[in-house]
Amino acid sequence: MERYPAIADHGLVGDLQTAALISSEGVVDWLAAPRFDSPSVFAALLDHDRGGHFRFGPEDRGGTCKQLYYPDTAVLVTRFMSPDGVGEVFDCMPPDHTGTPSDRHVLIRGARAVRGTVRFDLECRPRFDYARAAHTCDLRDGTATFRAPGITAHLQSTFPLHRDGADVGGTVTLHSGEKAAAVFTVDTSPGAPAPPPLTPEAVADRFWETVEFWQRWVRTSRYRGRWPGVVHRSAITLKLLTYAPTGAPVAAATMGLPEQVGGERNWDYRYTWVRDGSLSVRALLDLGFAEEAAQFTRWLGDRLQPPEDDWSEPLQIMYRVDGEPDLPEEILSHLEGYRGSAPVRVGNAATGQLQLDIYGEALYALSEGREIAMRAGYHGWKNLARTLDWLADSWDRPDEGIWETRGGRQDFTFSRMMSWVAFDRGLRLADEYSRPANTRQWTAARDAILEQVMQQGWDAEQKALVQHYGGTVLDASLLLLPRVGFLAPQTESWLSTLDAIERTLVSDSLVYRYDPLASPDGLRGAEGTFSLCTFLYVDALARAGRLRPARYAFEKMQTYANHVGLFAEEIGPSGEQLGNFPQAFTHLSLIMAATTLDDALDRQRDDASGWDRPHGRLSP
Repeated sequence: MERYPAIADHGLVGDLQTAALISSEGVVDWLAAPRFDSPSVFAALLDHDRGGHFRFGPEDRGGTCKQLYYPDTAVLVTRFMSPDGVGEVFDCMPPDHTGTPSDRHVLIRGARAVRGTVRFDLECRPRFDYARAAHTCDLRDGTATFRAPGITAHLQSTFPLHRDGADVGGTVTLHSGEKAAAVFTVDTSPGAPAPPPLTPEAVADRFWETVEFWQRWVRTSRYRGRWPGVVHRSAITLKLLTYAPTGAPVAAATMGLPEQVGGERNWDYRYTWVRDGSLSVRALLDLGFAEEAAQFTRWLGDRLQPPEDDWSEPLQIMYRVDGEPDLPEEILSHLEGYRGSAPVRVGNAATGQLQLDIYGEALYALSEGREIAMRAGYHGWKNLARTLDWLADSWDRPDEGIWETRGGRQDFTFSRMMSWVAFDRGLRLADEYSRPANTRQWTAARDAILEQVMQQGWDAEQKALVQHYGGTVLDASLLLLPRVGFLAPQTESWLSTLDAIERTLVSDSLVYRYDPLASPDGLRGAEGTFSLCTFLYVDALARAGRLRPARYAFEKMQTYANHVGLFAEEIGPSGEQLGNFPQAFTHLSLIMAATTLDDALDRQRDDASGWDRPHGRLSP
């Protein structure tokens, strides 16, 4: 086994408050607790030797490994096949149903021999607080207890364990049909009692409870399109990345995974971006998951406060999952980074940036569902209206833009476009629900933005809208333009922009965000194609009526998913996945592309003159 598995060589399990990454070798090499944004317990992905891991797999590592999800669930099954036998390990984290933050989180790991004889090895080497905190280990009565400042972890198993310094190991030989289990419980409450005794019956009950939770949730989806497998896997992933006590989605489960191996573009994505969260709940809302959207509406409303003065912002671009605004960025210099990709950063300094597009994404998400909009109530509307009043005086300012560049503020076209969306959706809501609003001011701002963008954001030579005023660089974020209604999807100005993006940023249907060499972003190194942008490209093609290339690009993109249907942030030059994993942005845009493409293909079929093609057969 290589020191570092591929980023894509993982499945994700979680309990709606935190999550673990498990490689196809059966190694837990990422887990933070008690929340997504807490310090790590296992972080071998960021430092193979120091980070800590939890392996449960065959003693013989020379066989073949395969992973799959139990159907329509977040229960991961890892299969190990060798001439001597076939074994399986299932992993799950039972969701907490209380809706309140929990100090205790449980990872269940069950093993069985399917055929022949399999000898399983266990290695549990936690490294608390990003491998900065020493711990003790006490092994008695079949339970290993690890203690570090402010946190305790217990490992229980149905087979004997042995000490290995401050860590533990164990082996168990299983014959066909036999089972074993190991349960890792982490707790941050002072004086937390030990977990109840481990029994095979309790393990089985919690496994099936977890299966039923996820399958029951998926059954509420209203998606009936052509790609139910990939769409529902993306929906489950978005749900897994949502902190249930507040309804706040994180951008990804991990931190520090590089956009270029060996490069410095390594960020902490375990926070809630207003942009990502808004679009995530919009994607789930399109599938019928209204409760998730309603919960995020409440969370966002709690963040949305009138500015204290003319220059302060109603919203930060990101927050912790509990809504706390402080995310100080620091470098963990004792960690070598994934395959030497340093620095490893925790926290995110981009929280202090100005990104004016976030108001557009928020209104775009919240204006879709009637029930969601009505839940905001009078006081929620007043806060929203005051925010739009502030934006009417503030939209015409340079900002850092959607990509959080660190090369200085610009008049980004995308930021202007999404400010237009904020006013457009605000005006619709005020009209539909008869709410008090400065409609004259909002209308004037909306119209001024459109005029300004088409005059100052337009490059006559390329016949395209560009990244920022006064520049010539193209930007794939503008692929969202027809979806939000800024321009009609088949107008000449949009189609020529789409053509220019294809010539410049599209490589074999994969799409780059922009060219950092042509538009310096303040960072060294290159990056791969951005998977969000590829799915936005599919969406834009479908809306432009270019259905054949849209469907081909969508189907081709599925070949870049990992073995269990998950996507990271980017695709590298050799087809490898790069960046934090799995990324919500990619999965929400997959859902958007699939639903748009389904609708367009259905209209094409219905418009076929006198012919229908049910089940692939021609009939009059």
